[in-house]
Amino acid sequence: MSTTLPAAALAPARTPAAVDPATGHEYEGFIGWVLDLMETLGEVGVGAAVFIETFVPPIPSEAVLPGAGFLAYDGRMNLWWAILAATAGAILGAWIWWLLGAWLGRDRTRALVARIPLLDAEDFDKAERFFVRWGPVAVLVGRCVPLVRSFISIPAGIERMPFWAFTAYTAIGSAVWNAIWIGLGYAFGPAIRPVLAEWSGVLSNAVLVAIAAACLWFVVARLRKLRRLRREREADPAVAGD
Repeated sequence: MSTTLPAAALAPARTPAAVDPATGHEYEGFIGWVLDLMETLGEVGVGAAVFIETFVPPIPSEAVLPGAGFLAYDGRMNLWWAILAATAGAILGAWIWWLLGAWLGRDRTRALVARIPLLDAEDFDKAERFFVRWGPVAVLVGRCVPLVRSFISIPAGIERMPFWAFTAYTAIGSAVWNAIWIGLGYAFGPAIRPVLAEWSGVLSNAVLVAIAAACLWFVVARLRKLRRLRREREADPAVAGD
């Protein structure tokens, strides 16, 4: 009696991104999670990662995009589609922030920022002045600056920068930024592979420690600034009334 194996059993096993197909070594930690996400979803996963980074700035694209370049070098992703997907994710996130700024308007946005812990209305005023002064250049260059790229779209929406002009500048800035970091992962693929194979767990911990340290520095710096502003307002009632 013959036994017929199902087609799925005859198909070659799909190698997960968290395992190096050349060495069989399993990538660990944050790096393994990023590679597995992008391999599982393909280029769409790259766009999803960038979209998430737009709303969760502590997850920096600088720590995510080189992984897409490495997968492209390894033949498990198309380089140009990865750059396009990352840019699309950035544009989609920027659209949401632009629409939010246009919907809330200046006064409501300023009042909302003033109520957010560790932020102050002065932060909004600075961002608004920066955008009013530089306009499209602020959107273009802001896409290449951590934290700023997540929020520069809000004053653009408040000032009702033409939507398609905003989209064009966002696309150009994002494409350049994504191409640089994905390109670095692709160009240094041969050097990255042995390092990841040996030290992925250590590097993952280092990335997480760096992110945690940056967040801690931000919190401490903001608390010191808010404490200083509170003392100035208590000493000068005119400042408190602004």
